[in-house]
Amino acid sequence: MTALHSVLRAPADAPQVLVRCRELVRPALVEAVGRLHPWVSEMAAYSFGWCEVGGAPAVASGGKGVRQALAVLGAEAAGAPGAAGVPAAVAVELVHVFSLLHDDIMDGDAARRGRPTVWKAYGTGPAVLAGDALFALAVETLAAAAGPQAVRVLSVALGDLVRGQADDLLFATRPWTGPERVRPREYRAMAEHKTGALLGCAAALGALLGGAPPATVTALDRAGRHLGIAFQIVDDVLGIWGDPEVTGKPVHGDLRERKKTYPVLAALDSPSPGARRLAALLDRGDAPEEAAALIEALGGRAGALAEARRHTDAVETALAEVSLEVRAGEELRALLDDLLRRDM
Repeated sequence: MTALHSVLRAPADAPQVLVRCRELVRPALVEAVGRLHPWVSEMAAYSFGWCEVGGAPAVASGGKGVRQALAVLGAEAAGAPGAAGVPAAVAVELVHVFSLLHDDIMDGDAARRGRPTVWKAYGTGPAVLAGDALFALAVETLAAAAGPQAVRVLSVALGDLVRGQADDLLFATRPWTGPERVRPREYRAMAEHKTGALLGCAAALGALLGGAPPATVTALDRAGRHLGIAFQIVDDVLGIWGDPEVTGKPVHGDLRERKKTYPVLAALDSPSPGARRLAALLDRGDAPEEAAALIEALGGRAGALAEARRHTDAVETALAEVSLEVRAGEELRALLDDLLRRDM
């Protein structure tokens, strides 16, 4: 864990940034969800952690709200009040939750943040319906507040998100070795699309609604995309070697699930004969401790951390290219560091 922490540090004030932004966005988010059909609205509220099945109030973790914070800080970085970014924050948060509802169905995940997922709690069909409703609501919210240019930015991110999810699903069907194996460069593209596109979109939309020039909007989108790749790679490292008390995941959990994560793919790219041994272990799905040791010996862990560093450096480069309001720029960097240090 020492090597990982040396890559990514989080300033202590990042959580306060998240709280401030969530409090600013929450009334508009609640109002938007309240416009849905009552049953669909309940499922959406459940997914946000606001209620239990049946509608009884609840206080459950609905996630950090990173994307909505990026939208607020994007507006502030452009010199506008944070409130200018609220419509963007609502739209990207609705899209994020829509994607989680559908991802949980596709992946067969029965729990999220300690509670049954929406499809387990309400059924598959209702969960699909709720996701569709959140998607439509996001587009409606942004179109009403910001117009066609903002909707185009969101549409590009949505297209990339779908592309990334498609690649992720197809990766599971491809072999560990041979010409059809998944290469690290393909994984980076998948991570940018599936994770980075919406992070970049959030910051870019906030800046756009805050009146930022095109160069700033583009730079924030690029920073978010690199952030998504770095975050996903760090998450992959934690999925193999992370402390369960910190990550909430079992030791070697990703190996037991035979996931094609970045450290695994980097190790399999090694010319060493050990790569064939690793592929055999992964194909059988047993001996995760031996597989983890072999991945590290083949350079998978070091290669993943080095790749994460390259993308965190790219985030800093993108932010340095444009003029940002000083305080908002500092809070934005704090938030990005916090996102990389911890799971979402």
